[in-house]
Formats: sequence, structure tokens, C-alpha cells
Amino acid sequence: MQYFQNTTSGKSDSSVEAAVFLPYEKFIQNFKDTLKRVFREENDIDTMSINRGISHDVLDQIMKCNPLSVSIPIEHGGRGGNVAESLQLLSAASYESLALSLTLGINSALFLQPFAKYGQDALKPEVFGRFLKHQNMGGLMITEPDFGSDALNMQTSFAEQSNHYHLKGTKHWAGLTGQADYWLLTARKQTDQGGLQRDIDFFVCDNTQPEQKIVVDERFDNLGLYQIPYGRNIIDVKIPKVQRLIPQTNGVKMMLDLLHRSRLHFPGMGLGFVKRMLDEAIAHCQHRLVGGRSLFSYDQVQQHLARLQANFTILSAFSKHSSGVAGIENDLTALGLEANIIKTVTTDLMQESAQTLLTLVGAKGYKLNHISGRATVDSRPFMIFEGSNDILYAQIGEAVVKLMKSAKENALHLYLESYRLTEYASKYVKDLINIDIDLQMPQRKLVEFGRVISRVASMDMVIKLSDAGFRNDLVDGAISILRQEISTLVGHFTFHQPTLVVEDYELNSDWNKLAIV
Repeated sequence: MQYFQNTTSGKSDSSVEAAVFLPYEKFIQNFKDTLKRVFREENDIDTMSINRGISHDVLDQIMKCNPLSVSIPIEHGGRGGNVAESLQLLSAASYESLALSLTLGINSALFLQPFAKYGQDALKPEVFGRFLKHQNMGGLMITEPDFGSDALNMQTSFAEQSNHYHLKGTKHWAGLTGQADYWLLTARKQTDQGGLQRDIDFFVCDNTQPEQKIVVDERFDNLGLYQIPYGRNIIDVKIPKVQRLIPQTNGVKMMLDLLHRSRLHFPGMGLGFVKRMLDEAIAHCQHRLVGGRSLFSYDQVQQHLARLQANFTILSAFSKHSSGVAGIENDLTALGLEANIIKTVTTDLMQESAQTLLTLVGAKGYKLNHISGRATVDSRPFMIFEGSNDILYAQIGEAVVKLMKSAKENALHLYLESYRLTEYASKYVKDLINIDIDLQMPQRKLVEFGRVISRVASMDMVIKLSDAGFRNDLVDGAISILRQEISTLVGHFTFHQPTLVVEDYELNSDWNKLAIV
């Protein structure tokens, strides 16, 4: 497998630096034009996307637009970290390539933004300068082979020495494995007794320095997102003390602030992707003839297309919401509920949209080099990383149950009428959610309850989008689709389903022994 390696050698490109100072309209249009040229005119992205990695030439042309400047503060030569600009950039990238959008998202939300907020001032000029002038890249390593979702029990450790920290451990499934120049590494401090402290610390690792070099032990053959390298990494590095992030309170809260901000950026990646699915679906259905008429004229096809259009509207609403709350000046530690709602629904809609396009296209879409097949595979891991959706839905359910207990209210529609994330939507779904909640529900019901809450909150954001001036016919369509989905989800939630797995299921379960000979 061949992977692109960044380098800091050579002189900086003045055209790269100049891109930062363009008015944003010209900046984003230049970026879109560049993507269209390198992915559609000069190369064939359908062929590129089935190969591992991305070529020097293609990535070089993209990075000359200096897209990561949107996440770098103005005082360090960047565009200032405006969230709306960042979301628009991610959306433009995901319209052409979901892998590229994720690459930019990893760099911005998982490295540059937390470094801008928590990094030590003495280090910032060097790091930001290398991103702006030499197109460096950065990523985040949290996940470990034995501690995926259980991040608080990570075993990567560090010991403080005279002028540095010594980190040792193993990390895997970090996007840009072997490619990033910088990494944020998470570790727990060793105690005098040989154990590990509960809190978590973050460190900037400069992978270009010999004592900070991370060893890639294995490169994974990931199922999708071929342009992004993943693997298992051996950590045995010495990090200068200036490269430790400084939390405002403690490391766990810093990690929550970081992850919640990252999840609030998912609509940027999701919106451009879903728009591409919608555009591809409409174009295909308008030109494909079945039974002597276009697919576009069939009622079931209209239902599929209406659903895609609703997904586009919902993610537009999410983007507007995130643009108002996700800046690094805000502490997002306590915004776990809305961050989880936005992450889960966004990624569900991405996968659903890809599956819908694949359904409409038919057999030829079942090719890895066709956009619908590729999109189906590429969008699936978004439902897993940064928190598996089932886990996050359970957390959403748990959070709302706690709020209802505190309010001493078990009538769902009454509580949602007063809750800030659902108050506008509650009157649209009062007839659907007029139920009493058992506040001692099992885990499987918490997951189903979380799905219900997430869709009501999604509708609330769509209504607020309409109030801001978004076109009414798209809003009406999205509300109708969401009402239909909420009705289905409430049906699942209220259905009593206590079935458990039968572990010795092979006993007396061979149908062949019951066959009539």
C-alpha cells in the first residue's frame, strides 16, 4: 500500500500563503473549483477512490488552497476559526470526496481547534506556521486495542521527567496513521504505586522529530475510505513539556469539550455528502427509463427523493445550529446531549442517503468504483467512530430520563414542551408522543427512546431554520418525513420486546430432521 507522506522540507509557497487572505467567497469558490478540476477533469475520482492513499500531485493542488487556514487563529496567520466557514469547507469537500472531507475534519476538529484552545502559546507560532506554509497535517490518537468506547480506562501512560514526558502505549484506528506530521496523544499519568491516575492528559507529538517518532506497527486494510490510512501505532516517545495541552479544569472535561465540538462539525461533512446523493439520484431518475417512462415519475421513487431532500434540509438545520455554538470560545463540556443528537442523526442520514441512491441506481451501483456503492461503504464508519450510534442513543435516552426525573414529569409531550431542544417541535408531534415514560426502562429501550428524542430535536432545528428564512416547501417536506419517522420510532419504543438470545440455539433446531421424506 502506498500512502502520501507530508514533508516540511523546502521553501514555503507564496501562492499557498496568499490563499489565506482571499475574501471568503473567493476562497471557498477557489477551493470548489480546485476539487472539481482534480477529481473530475484531470483525474477520475471513481478510479482514484478504489486505490489506497492519495497521490502527491492531487493532495498538493488541494492543499495549495490552504483549506486548514479556516481553523487557525488570525493572530497566527489563519482565517480565524469561524465555525460557519469550517462547516462550509467540509461540505464542499464531501460533495466531491467524503474521504477528503474527513481528512480535513480530522485536522481541524481533532487537532487544530483543540490545539488553538489548549496549546501553550510558546508552541503555537511554529505549529501553525508549518500548517500554513508547509501544508503539515495533524490527527488525534485516543482509541486503544482493548479500550475502544471505554476511553477513560486507556492504558497509554506517561511519566514526568526533568524536561520532558515519556509516553508509552498502543493506539489504533487513528485516521491519517503514518501520514500526519503532528498528533494529539492521550495518556494517563503513572502513580507512585505503579497504577494510572483517573484523569487524562493531551500532548502534541511532532512526528518529524526522532524522539517523538511514532512507529506504525500495522496498516489496516480498511473496508472503505481508502484514501485515509489507518493502523496500529506503538507509542514510545519523549515529549517536551511545552507540548502538553493545558486544561481549563481537568483533562476529562477537556476531552469532552473536544469531542462535543468535533461531533457538532459532523453536519459539515454530512451536508455536502447528502447533497451529492440527492443530485445524483435526481439526475439518474430523470434520465433512466423504466416501462417507457422515467423513474422520476414513479410514486415510490418520489418518496425516496423526498426523503433525500428532507435529509438535506435536516443537515442544513444542524449546520446552522452548530455554527452558533461550536466556536472554541465556548465551553462545550455540558453540551453532550445536542452534540450526540447531531452526530447520530447526521451519520444515520448519511448512510440512509447512500443506501437510497444505491436502491435507485440498481445493479450498476453495486460496484466499488460507482459513487453509490462507494458512498455506502464510505459513510458506514461514520456511525461507529467518535462513539457508536447505539451507545450515543442510549446516552441521549439516559440524559433525558434524568432530566424528566429532576422535573418530576413522566408525560413525554409535557416535558418536551418545556425543553429548549424540543419546545418548538413539540406541538407538531403532540399526538405522536402523548405517552407516559417508565423512567426505569432497560437499555434497549433507552436506545429506542434516544432515537425518538433525536428526531424531535431534529424537527425543532428545522423549524428554527424556517424562522431564519429557509425555503418553506423544503421545511414542510422535512417536517412531514420526520413526523412519519417519529411515529414509527414511537411504535417501536412502546412495543414490549423482552426477547433474549438463546445461547444453545443449535439444540433441536435442525429443520432437516423434521423434513418429510
